[in-house]
Amino acid sequence: MNERDLGRERGRERDLVLAPNEFAFISDETKGNINVYVGPHKTSLANTDQPVVFDYDTKRFKRVTLEQAIGVHAVAPEGWYLVLKNPARDSSHPRTGALNNLPDLDVGRKVNTPGPVSYALWPGQMVKVVPGHSLRSNQYLLVRVYDEEAAKTNWAKAVIKRQTTPGGDALAEATEQGVLDPSKNVPELTMGKHLVIRGTDVSFYIPPTGIEIVADEQGKYVRDAVTLERLEYTILLDEDGNKRFIQGPAVVFPRPTETFIERNASRKFRAIELTEISGVYVKVIAPYDEGGKSYKVGDELFITGREQMIYFPRPEHAMIRYGGREIHYGVAIPAGEARYVLDRTQGNIRLERGPTVFLPDPRREVIVRKVLDPKNVELLFPGNKEALEYNARLSALKRSEAGNEFVIDDEARQAGQRKAPEPNERAKTEAAFVGDAVTRNQTFTPPRTIVLDNRFEGAVSIDLWTGYAVLVKSRAGKRRVEVGPTTFLLEYDETLQAMELSTGTPKSDDRLMRTAYLRVKNNKVSDLVEAETTDLVKVHMRLSYRVDFEGEPAQWFAAENYVKFLTDHLRSLLRHAVKQHGVEHFYGNAVTIVRDIILGAQGEDGKRPGRRFSENGMRVYDVEVLGVSIGDETIAKLLVEAQHASVQQALAVAAERRRLELTRARESTRQESATLEATTKLQLLDIEGREVERKHEVELTRIRAEADTRENRHKAEVALQQLLDSVATAQLARERARAQFDDEVARAESDRTLRELDAQVKAAAEKAKAFSPDLIAALQAFGDRALAEKMAQSMAPLAILGGESVSDVLGRLLAGTSVADVLAKVAGREPKALGEGAKE
Repeated sequence: MNERDLGRERGRERDLVLAPNEFAFISDETKGNINVYVGPHKTSLANTDQPVVFDYDTKRFKRVTLEQAIGVHAVAPEGWYLVLKNPARDSSHPRTGALNNLPDLDVGRKVNTPGPVSYALWPGQMVKVVPGHSLRSNQYLLVRVYDEEAAKTNWAKAVIKRQTTPGGDALAEATEQGVLDPSKNVPELTMGKHLVIRGTDVSFYIPPTGIEIVADEQGKYVRDAVTLERLEYTILLDEDGNKRFIQGPAVVFPRPTETFIERNASRKFRAIELTEISGVYVKVIAPYDEGGKSYKVGDELFITGREQMIYFPRPEHAMIRYGGREIHYGVAIPAGEARYVLDRTQGNIRLERGPTVFLPDPRREVIVRKVLDPKNVELLFPGNKEALEYNARLSALKRSEAGNEFVIDDEARQAGQRKAPEPNERAKTEAAFVGDAVTRNQTFTPPRTIVLDNRFEGAVSIDLWTGYAVLVKSRAGKRRVEVGPTTFLLEYDETLQAMELSTGTPKSDDRLMRTAYLRVKNNKVSDLVEAETTDLVKVHMRLSYRVDFEGEPAQWFAAENYVKFLTDHLRSLLRHAVKQHGVEHFYGNAVTIVRDIILGAQGEDGKRPGRRFSENGMRVYDVEVLGVSIGDETIAKLLVEAQHASVQQALAVAAERRRLELTRARESTRQESATLEATTKLQLLDIEGREVERKHEVELTRIRAEADTRENRHKAEVALQQLLDSVATAQLARERARAQFDDEVARAESDRTLRELDAQVKAAAEKAKAFSPDLIAALQAFGDRALAEKMAQSMAPLAILGGESVSDVLGRLLAGTSVADVLAKVAGREPKALGEGAKE
């Protein structure tokens, strides 16, 4: 309100009218006093009276208009309370309906007044209306002592309602440090001390004077505890740096000095589920005892599902992460495959073979991947370009400063599958586990293995075909020979022995083929040999040797270039042998001469021993002469012409021989045909005679069978008639016996009936004798009399109506009957009785 408005307000007469529950502060500007008017009240203000209000922010009185100066009482209904600052020293409040002078205020103090209550304020007082604090069983209040003496004095004045639903056993300790049940005990109250009031003990609370409720960051008084289900836990961090790990199921209330650790806006976390092929790697950061065993600071533990299926973090453990990974999983190794495992403590690398699911212990075991140089890749996997490219990528990741031949598995996967995670993604990965953790570099311990292709994870596997062999050597000097068909795995320090073989025809060292695979069965080596005959004619022989390796396998690799060793030796033998023959003889017998020299002469069984090389166990078991050519064309032509003439003469002789053989065969065929026809006719006649004899025998057999049948039929009919006669005789005898039995039964029944009738007649006669004439007459008289009496009683009403006596009416009705006589006798003897009966 500006000065012009205040001057205008003073210039007119003003009346202050206050309704009930209203009050106003009026400042006397002549004396500086501020009075309180409380409604219902009416007064006229002088020009020196100025309406004011107390500003809570500046703590000063501010001039306002009359309407603005009117305030309402501080009201706290049931279940609410007032927080009053600067109370009166005498605890008084402005009187209703009067002018009140300002008393002495206890400035700087606060009092809590539970509702229902209503009062006006003194000038300089501040009030806050606060609803009472209702708590569920999983809620709590954080209170603070702001006035030690007032808190001790008014502790019992707090408004408290006990919780009807009991809390959990773990939360029933009412005297736990800093956590109390205000209805049961009075804690030690000191200025600034914080206390926790739990919803498991109290359902409603209004603090007494000296105690105030501390609001949270959002300004809320009632705070939520953490409700944990099974497999959940929460972490409480104390001001002294210690942590508490609490497992569910539970309702967790913090101590006054504790706060919940939150991660991604969550205060509860899931336990880690482990299996037999997974585990967690932890470091002991505080000593403790468990299961009769003591653990000291610095110990490292690898906990798997074999020891603990569910892992709950504890304050003595810190999780060790590798590449943001908390859980270490086993590696499935199929049958026939393996992984290289590095022992971190000793530096040894061993081979873990399948089938198994291998879970390395990160404390001392690391799965590594071996990187092959291009020469070894070409030696082990000839012509595999993908293997060369893949190992080139792995070589780029190899840590050359360490001098290792392996790369980190995680780095290889990240380089081949995805880019490096962003910082926020890495934070999300690390946030999966909440608790103490130790993050380590991946320089040495992450899993590593050789990867030539996704199909060949793990150790180097060699699939050796049938008929091949390789020499495996290690850095320790050990050697072994593997013979196919087989599949074997190379140890980490093993590789294959390479050979360089001569190529081309004829074989030479100009172009050598580098390989590790030796063909030990059905090997084929071709060569071109040039020799000179005894008459100085050059001949060229194109040969193909069939070679096997026999004996001790370790000896097979004694010659580094077995092809050159073979061809050089056989060339020398052939040149020496050809020099012993003339060109014509050699040209006509070249195959025999060569095979005899190379394979040896045929034995009695027709087999050749072959040429064996004791140096490396090589044996030439066959040789093919693919071609023989003469170096001098003129001599070659003469040899060809002589061969042609010889062939023509041989063909003529062969033709005559074939003609002779044809004639001999034709005549022999005709003789055999005639002999066969005669033999056939004799056999047919013999068959026909035997057939007639057979028919005769069959007819005789049939006649004998018919005669026997007729005789047997006659005998059967005679026996049948005799049997029928016996049956008829027996049937007649049975009928006769049955008739006699029926006659006897009828006579017995007739006699019994006659006896019964005779007895009945005699009984009836005896009964008739008992009825005398007098008895019959008496019974008849008695019946007639009873009948008359009944009729008299029945006819009495009719006689009265007709004006006659009953005897007259009955006599007229029963005239001519025996009853009429009885009636007359009765009427004569007992007239009085009949009359009375009629009246009735």
